Amino acid sequence: MGRLGIFGGTFDPVHHGHLIVAEVMMEELSLDRVLFLPAGQPPHKLGRPITAAFHRLTMLQLAIQGNPRFGLSFVDVERPGPCYTVESLAILQQEYPGDELVFLMGEDSLRDLPTWREPNRIAEQAVLAVALRPNVEVDLEAVFAHVPAARDRVVLVPVPLIQIAASDIRRRVAEGRTIRYQVPQAVEEYIYHHGLYRPAPAAAGNERVREAQGV
Repeated sequence: MGRLGIFGGTFDPVHHGHLIVAEVMMEELSLDRVLFLPAGQPPHKLGRPITAAFHRLTMLQLAIQGNPRFGLSFVDVERPGPCYTVESLAILQQEYPGDELVFLMGEDSLRDLPTWREPNRIAEQAVLAVALRPNVEVDLEAVFAHVPAARDRVVLVPVPLIQIAASDIRRRVAEGRTIRYQVPQAVEEYIYHHGLYRPAPAAAGNERVREAQGV
């Protein structure tokens, strides 16, 4: 039996913070591999458009290509409709029947776990490995009160404080600012080559008209 880390997220775009956390968690938890699981349509982001799965998958492939212990799963992007973690883990259990699944998450996700679909079943399907940032406390008992199956299934893993956010990267690109060293070089080149996160030309033109009119 191996230990397989499952790292879910939108990855819009993937950045160095994701890669550092995955590497630290893999080492600290003695994982054999980490499988990146990009979301198709995250249920908690139904009101926000996200970049096409093809682009997010390609950027992930570019980002992890130098690490043989990093892999990529298409489970969520190949399914229509909102993708729930409990369903994704069930599919992965079937795909990797000999492995122990370790679901990588942040402390904010752990706090929100009681609101997820079938949280007790999630805890039964996988060990919950929580990336713990410096000077952040987690009230485990509050989580266990709502998700009793999570007791003895949560592992806290200290990780470096990495203040890189995908939302900030998207904003910086839209503003024409640098993202060098925040994402792998291949990802940076892909973003610029395909014009990702840039304002639509029509919208940019309308903005210039409004500025000229003093609006």
